[in-house]
This record gives sequence, structure tokens and C-alpha cells, in this order.
Amino acid sequence: MKRNDAEEWVASHLQFQIRTFWVGLLGGVLFTGIWHLLGWLGLPAVAPWALGYLYFTACLIWMVGRCGVGITHLTNNRPVANPHSLAFGGARVTLADR
Repeated sequence: MKRNDAEEWVASHLQFQIRTFWVGLLGGVLFTGIWHLLGWLGLPAVAPWALGYLYFTACLIWMVGRCGVGITHLTNNRPVANPHSLAFGGARVTLADR
């Protein structure tokens, strides 16, 4: 609600959070449909469950990565470079220390 009244760097964080929510929700709904379809097709129960665990793990990594990038930029008073990104907002994500 306050995104239009916020400073530009704060508005980028709000857009990043909104996009994270909606993409996560859409992905969850689509995958739930696929998961039910696989069960309906009569595949062995292990196939939909294994795919579900892989999907859940990928979503968890994506969500934690986006939250980490957002929090890091927010605590340094920097905008998210690309808040419309589906990945990590244009941030370079590595596991190595500098």
C-alpha cells in the first residue's frame, strides 16, 4: 500500500518481496496440480513424492536466497538491482568468502 510513497531504494525491496510472494504462490499452485496429475496417472507413489521433495528443496533454496539478498541489501541501505527478476534480483550469489 505504501510502495508508491516510499523512497526508491525501499520501493525496490517492497517490489522484490511482492514478486517473491506471488511467484512462490503461483509455483506452488502449479506444482500441486502437476503432483495430483502424476498421482492420478497411476504412477508409483514414490514418483510424485520424490518430485515433490525435489521441488520443495528447490523452492526452499530459492526463497532463502531471495530473502538473504534482500536482507543484505536492506541492511546496507541499497536497492535491489532488479526487483522484477525471477532469480536473486540481479545480485551475484556465491558461497565463497571475499
